[in-house]
Amino acid sequence: MLSTNNLPINDELDALVVGAGFSGLYQLYQLRKLGSSVKLFESGSDVGGVWYWNCYPGARVDSETPSYEFSLPELWKDWRWTQRFPDRNELYSYLRYVGEKLDLKKDIVFDTRVTAARFDPDTDRWTVTTEQGTIVRPRFLVLAVGSASKPYIPDLPGLVNFQGIVHHTANWPQGGVDMEGKRVGVIGTGSTGVQVISEIGPKVKHLTVFQRLPAIVLPQINSKVDDEKHARMRELSPLIYRHRKQTASGHTVHSFPLDTFSVSSEEPLESGGGLNFCGDNFKDMMINQEANDEVYAFWRNKIFGEEKLAPQVAPYPFAAKKPVMDDNYYKVLSQTNVDLVDVRKTPIQEITDKGILTSDGVEYEVDILVIACGFDGATGGITQIDIRGLDWTKGVYTNLGMTTANFPNMFIVYGPQSPSILSNAPTTIEIQCAWITTCIEYLKNNRLTRIEATREAEDKWRDLTMSVAGGTLVSKAESWWNGANIPGKAVEPLYFAGGIPYYASILREQEKNGYPNFTLSTHGQTAATIDSENKYTTSQ
Repeated sequence: MLSTNNLPINDELDALVVGAGFSGLYQLYQLRKLGSSVKLFESGSDVGGVWYWNCYPGARVDSETPSYEFSLPELWKDWRWTQRFPDRNELYSYLRYVGEKLDLKKDIVFDTRVTAARFDPDTDRWTVTTEQGTIVRPRFLVLAVGSASKPYIPDLPGLVNFQGIVHHTANWPQGGVDMEGKRVGVIGTGSTGVQVISEIGPKVKHLTVFQRLPAIVLPQINSKVDDEKHARMRELSPLIYRHRKQTASGHTVHSFPLDTFSVSSEEPLESGGGLNFCGDNFKDMMINQEANDEVYAFWRNKIFGEEKLAPQVAPYPFAAKKPVMDDNYYKVLSQTNVDLVDVRKTPIQEITDKGILTSDGVEYEVDILVIACGFDGATGGITQIDIRGLDWTKGVYTNLGMTTANFPNMFIVYGPQSPSILSNAPTTIEIQCAWITTCIEYLKNNRLTRIEATREAEDKWRDLTMSVAGGTLVSKAESWWNGANIPGKAVEPLYFAGGIPYYASILREQEKNGYPNFTLSTHGQTAATIDSENKYTTSQ
């Protein structure tokens, strides 16, 4: 029996969950219902995952309430949202509420970062080591580290010489940073950069934005949730939870059932804010370049921005990167205290002790430097753990986006080659965690101690992931959705673009037929291998 943070831990757990965000909390809850001995290790000091760490100014979700919450009645019936698109503080409060309502914290060890893991075939258990030196040996290891847990900082020569304050948005101080009256530089104009710029622009003395590609920013049209709207929301909540599983994205929006040029009206191009403009648009928007160009042109005409904000030719296919939403971004950029620097024309040469020097010899002096350059998406949170033998440098291989060959009893939630970031997080997470829990229950009920994806199944899943994405325009954009933002990383589709209903149906088939894409075994006794006809063959 071990003890970490005054929490006693049986070192031979049934399961260890890593990460206390949406996926980790839900997986812990589900596994506890099995009566399993399970603990959760979290590197932060509280629950929340990405909503614990991402406390930068302006942080806000782009999924609408009540879609962005768990469907458990014991949670939603007593919770009240105050915003259509909640900010970080409200999301953090929600996840703390989840932890308390489900009494999860008694099984969570905080301030504990997992650094290494290796599988022991002699015992069918994982040996997991933490930064503090704690070692546990769970039967099953569930990695719930999310798709955006490893921040990316580009090579910025001289960064260590900067004499001011510098922070990556994903490592923002929990107590905040006082920016009022300061000169601030922001590197990056993705979702995070846009949110920071919009929030701090009116408050700082001067803001310099360093942009590589212009962001295509959609109106969010955020609003307060009054009592009448809240009552209506809760009346419809069960229907919304069912409906979101029927849509490709796991949200409550459907694509318009016609092609772009089959109608003369632009009506479907209008939206009510948020993801509606992407999700409710013509059904060929992401597979037909001409249709995509038409949508971009419509957006550009609404913006009426200058060329470096809304160029006549789209910098990448519309919605081929993570949609960016904000209500004040372009207004802030038009302020007299804001400058926009196009680093494609004048690249950053180095960081000086006073600020940023660009290739044209101009030095932009700043007091605070904000690095909003995103993440090593999908795989970074996993590969930063030393998992013995895992090598995705030449490409990702998984089965179902949840398991990988040669790594028995290891499950991944909301990770690579799953719907993940292409979907509404709670929808995908509930589906995956339920599947993992049922799988572990099946193994326990059948006295099996090991499950491992076959190489053949892994190859087929990779091929399916590549072919589905290849039929869309997503691959034409360089982003953290395909690893193109990380030097040396294999550039390939990192997420399953086949939609929630299709993905869920595949999982149900695996479950129904006894997990035909896996090898199941009991150490030291028998090994049950499912053949191609979904029948078991048993060998001693």
